[in-house]
Amino acid sequence: MYKAEIFLLSSLSFIFGVFSASFFYPDIFSVSLSRFILILAIILFFVFYKNKIVAVICFCFVICAFGFWLTERKIDKIFFFKNSAPQIDFSGSGIIVAEPKIKDKYQEIIFKPDNNNFSILIQESKYQEYFYGDELRLACQLEIPKNKEDSDFDYQSYLAKDDIFYLCKKPQIEDPSASGRKNSGNKFYSTIVKIKNKFSANIFALISSPESGLLEGLIIGGNDKLSKEVQDNFSRAGMTHIVAVSGYNITIVAQYLMLLGIFLGLWRRQAFWFAVLGIWIFILMTGFPSSAIRAGAMGTLLLWAMKNGRLANAQNAILCSAVVMLIWNPLLLRYDVGFQLSFLATIGIVYSYPLIENYTRERLQKFPETVSFLAEILFLSLSAQIFVLPIILFNFQKLSVISPLANILILPILPITMLLGFLTVAASFIFHPLAIFFSWLAYIPLRYEILTINYLANLKYSFLEISLSWIGVVAWYVILMGLVVYFRKK
Repeated sequence: MYKAEIFLLSSLSFIFGVFSASFFYPDIFSVSLSRFILILAIILFFVFYKNKIVAVICFCFVICAFGFWLTERKIDKIFFFKNSAPQIDFSGSGIIVAEPKIKDKYQEIIFKPDNNNFSILIQESKYQEYFYGDELRLACQLEIPKNKEDSDFDYQSYLAKDDIFYLCKKPQIEDPSASGRKNSGNKFYSTIVKIKNKFSANIFALISSPESGLLEGLIIGGNDKLSKEVQDNFSRAGMTHIVAVSGYNITIVAQYLMLLGIFLGLWRRQAFWFAVLGIWIFILMTGFPSSAIRAGAMGTLLLWAMKNGRLANAQNAILCSAVVMLIWNPLLLRYDVGFQLSFLATIGIVYSYPLIENYTRERLQKFPETVSFLAEILFLSLSAQIFVLPIILFNFQKLSVISPLANILILPILPITMLLGFLTVAASFIFHPLAIFFSWLAYIPLRYEILTINYLANLKYSFLEISLSWIGVVAWYVILMGLVVYFRKK
């Protein structure tokens, strides 16, 4: 067997072990089976160690058991906190370990007490300023998060994947500015967050809302500064991904940056570095959250495969990225929808797009280059969407019918919108009149994007409410992979 094949099998084995534990642990049969497989693999290896095929199979069994064990440890930690006292009086000091998130009427703060291995989620007034790394003294009653009875969403485990095991009820926080604000966070990350906040402030000083909220989402990520109505319209039109730090966003935008680089006269190798630089500048400005790093890794690997003309053989690079992320946090596989969408969108482009491109290449040569460019955008979008659609229907129960048209109308101008946005913000630090000039230019595509999405979202049948059970999700991917294998062979 080739090394690439061994790596493929071992990666799939590890992911299968993580999957098994994520969905079936602590079922006693699954635990016993994993232990049995591990012992059997060790025995078979020592008996048939000269047989390379058997040795590879045994190695895959061991890797599978390792993935199961790694996930099992994280789940045991969740069960420990779930079974602890439902309410605990807490008083102590600690630091804010993530940038606070501003919601409609409050802000969410993740607070980690000193000398503890868990974090606390605090909901506090959004009018009091808190920053990453702030040292606080907190007094409150801690509660175990509760799942809603009318929802299948496991809110407890969703928070627990990030080591958040308690909610803070009626928090009493000592104002950090009263005794002198002290930042004990990572210095590099603190600097990035400050730059990000300055970027955000300059955007809103130069461009009016809601266009400023869209530009912030494109450059920094997130839709918090968009009104609830505009957020709903983005969801209806299937365009939330353009303001979300996800692989769905970055893998699509990365390809357009490649096309833009080639259009500007760069060689393909130069266009690759142009696109990679664009991706990581974007991630830098989001403040390096784990979701952005994950999405950036996926997007970079996809571009690397495209650059080397090996798009259809990039599965090992993608699996490597997924394995590294799951070793870091195995609970991502089940409880992080962003991880699922990032992984599946990239897989969709890698496996589906070459098939569509091969089928349509000769037919599109009869049309002008503009038509071919728009068709490529549509095919890239569809390649990703057919792989992420079951997860979207399972988690959000919404199908955007208008999404393909919205992607064609919006995505081609996103690179120029982001470029003008970057120039606007960069000029705001250097020469204010120049920043005003670029802000006028940036406002034009931003206004077009807002108006287009609002119009499409309000069409009568812009989206449908459709739910999909887990059986439907499994059936979808079985059929989809069967079709991919069939057409690749054909």
